[in-house]
Amino acid sequence: MKIEEPTLRDLCANSASRFQLWIEFLQATRVQSMAEIGVYRGHFAARILADCSSIQRYYMVDPWRHLDGWNKPANTDDARFAGYLAESKANTEFAGDKRIILRGTTIEVLDQIPDGSLDFVYVDGDHTLRGISIDLINVYPKVRAGGWIGGDDFTHTVFQHGARFEPTLVFPFAIYFAEAVGARIFGLPHLQFLICKPTETAAGFEFVDLTESYPDTALQGQFRLQRIVGGTVTDSFSRRILAERMPKKVRDLIKKTQSR
Repeated sequence: MKIEEPTLRDLCANSASRFQLWIEFLQATRVQSMAEIGVYRGHFAARILADCSSIQRYYMVDPWRHLDGWNKPANTDDARFAGYLAESKANTEFAGDKRIILRGTTIEVLDQIPDGSLDFVYVDGDHTLRGISIDLINVYPKVRAGGWIGGDDFTHTVFQHGARFEPTLVFPFAIYFAEAVGARIFGLPHLQFLICKPTETAAGFEFVDLTESYPDTALQGQFRLQRIVGGTVTDSFSRRILAERMPKKVRDLIKKTQSR
């Protein structure tokens, strides 16, 4: 079922969490077949399966193992991941006739999902540039024309987990990907995004920021610390980053530098 932009705006305005946002979206669109990339402990899957009665097939895709070269905080040891898999199974056992568990990375297991068979995919896996590239490129053919790809961690800064970890690049890469395939993409509340896979009559690429908080889609805009230290903070985005993301010692140092 198609969803109109005014309806999507209403869903965004009234959503108190990402769970509520996606539950109401899936209810409004009557999604029947979907996949979740990056299941972790199965909390999202359990909520969706419990509250969205239209869903008949739900693919749960996750490697549930330690991945070499994935420098993110969630990359724990195999024993703990085995526990997360068991937890995911337990959380969704009530919908055992609908779920299909695919243990592996998208490259390893996504060929088990027929092309064009999904109404919706939710991407919440590897948020590095490598990871989001692999996930979006591989899931796109699995979605039917007129279907959707949603995702998490559409963060305003690449330094989601600090300088110790690989940057998070869901934003802006998802926008670049949507432009490459000629699709509309929406910036949603709760750091979410939605790509609408076009039909043959679709108008083409457009970024619609329903949050009005993504003024700069260039990658250079992610690296603002030097600009902030070297001069006055003039835009609201940088002021918010300064107020919310930086340690107090760094903020004090910047203020001292600017007052000279």
